[in-house]
Amino acid sequence: MTLLRVEGLDCRYGLLQAVRAVSFEIAQGEIVALIGANGAGKTTLLRAIAGAHKPLAGRVVFDGVDITRLPAHRRVSLGVALVPEGRRLFPGLTVEENLRVAASRRRGRWTVESVLEVFPLLRPRRQMPAAGLSGGEQQAVAIGRALMCNPRLLLLDEVSLGLAPVVVDAVYRSLAGVISEGATVLLVEQDLTRALKVASRVLCMLEGRIVLEGDSKSLDRDRIVSAYFGLRRAV
Repeated sequence: MTLLRVEGLDCRYGLLQAVRAVSFEIAQGEIVALIGANGAGKTTLLRAIAGAHKPLAGRVVFDGVDITRLPAHRRVSLGVALVPEGRRLFPGLTVEENLRVAASRRRGRWTVESVLEVFPLLRPRRQMPAAGLSGGEQQAVAIGRALMCNPRLLLLDEVSLGLAPVVVDAVYRSLAGVISEGATVLLVEQDLTRALKVASRVLCMLEGRIVLEGDSKSLDRDRIVSAYFGLRRAV
């Protein structure tokens, strides 16, 4: 069943067109990696899906409902949650308070306790202000906060950005528990190897367009790298 459908989406920042006629679908339970170099349009696309950036043209359809003009908080209530680049936690609130502030009326698996089960590194930090956490701990809180909405679609922007490899490994081990619960995930990740390992399908963006799409296990890596860096047109 198709959960998310993006149709001909265009997004601008003033005169700069960041997303150009992007169309794709994501099925319920699918893990899709959105890859591409800096400035390819990945973050803008995620923000447009989440309702944080108003598109110039095109449609975003979630579970058969056109949500293109819905504000972000309405999309959250429908089950769309974004983990933004830079985490954007409330620094003065504790870990638990950052989680509870996002609690939704939507029924589902995720509570403070279930988030702490999946991210055990947070349990001893439960009453610590977010400002005192390490980068990896803050990323775990950001993901956990999105899970507290009990989302049907989880949008993850640059999970590994600015983190040491050992910390990224710990975050992804915990994220594997989220994925095993049957989550539908659109993941922006610059680490190509990690993206191919976690996702069942890959979308590669270049200059605002999707230039390559396919199964992560069957796509030739050289072709992916070429599309990523724009060495040749892959589609």
